[in-house]
Amino acid sequence: MTLQDVLVPAASVVGGVVAGLVVAAVVEAVARRIARRSPLVAELTLRCHRPLRALLVVVLGWVGLLASTRAAAWRSGVSHGLAILLIGIVGWLLVGLLHVLEDAALRRYAGAADSRQVRRVQTQAQVLRRIGAAVVVVWSVGAALLTFPEVRVVGASVFASAGLLSVVAGLAAQSSLGNVFAGLQLAFTDAIRMDDIVVVQGQTGRIEEVTLTYVGVRLWDDRRVILPSSWFTTTPFENWTHSAVELLGTVEMDVDWSVPVDEMRAELERLLAASELWDGRVGRLQVTDATGGPLRVRVLVSARDSATLFSLRCELREGLAAWVVRESPGALPRTRTQRMDGGGLDAGSPTAPDAQGDGAPPPVAAVDEP
Repeated sequence: MTLQDVLVPAASVVGGVVAGLVVAAVVEAVARRIARRSPLVAELTLRCHRPLRALLVVVLGWVGLLASTRAAAWRSGVSHGLAILLIGIVGWLLVGLLHVLEDAALRRYAGAADSRQVRRVQTQAQVLRRIGAAVVVVWSVGAALLTFPEVRVVGASVFASAGLLSVVAGLAAQSSLGNVFAGLQLAFTDAIRMDDIVVVQGQTGRIEEVTLTYVGVRLWDDRRVILPSSWFTTTPFENWTHSAVELLGTVEMDVDWSVPVDEMRAELERLLAASELWDGRVGRLQVTDATGGPLRVRVLVSARDSATLFSLRCELREGLAAWVVRESPGALPRTRTQRMDGGGLDAGSPTAPDAQGDGAPPPVAAVDEP
């Protein structure tokens, strides 16, 4: 083999690579110009320009190698390597196209008035994209391996014993496959969606990620709980935003019987009118218990989502507590006790305090801290 036998094919490959870079630059320039008017082309340019550039470079480099009339010893090895590289780049491009399709679906429903529909589409598109990406990866690896003659021979024997292998693999991967099917069930039965507010294992959080095998829940303190998908199909859980995003919440307070309820209700209306957190749907004050010591006052309010509702409840609790201290300090929670010394008099007798004797202590009134 002479030096010319090496240089001529190498020059052909380099020429093909340069031609691929030039063609890729032209295609990207045209795509950017079109992208100014087309969101879809803009998304394609963003997601696929790198794999497309690599594809053009490899294809034209391979064409340059095949067009060379000189036969070099390394030509077949390089050609095989380029074939494997081409398979990988095609898989990369297909994954980018899956991202484009997902973004297009989300963009179509971005302006929908029903946020539940948007979150449902977001969840399903994410799961479908991940399924497609997994299929593309498996296909790419399989196609790359099948370029080796030895692997093709092994593959034939594997297919011949596929029945036994499928049984063994099914038993070994029973738990994993169960999670995969549970993930599909969650995505397409609308049990949970992205950004749903759920209560899992006694803790409230927001659905942050839905995959084929697990669900990520972000708790209120930014901790993450990772649960297998099958947990949601076998364990009861609360979904606060399954049918509606708006929520109702309560603020409960114990006050003395002397509290002016009408004035307290008017103060609640003033606080709600001044608050940017209230959505204007529900806002009322009720006395829900008057059987023990204090009165139990409950405020029922609504807000557009769980985070806003929590802040609104805290705001109302602070405002009403400050109003009681400022305007009606006699209504602070208190406990009344009366101590009697013998004599057989009833605790409610008006003469009971006088019957205690000169040295007897007077009735005691204990006031609890609010």
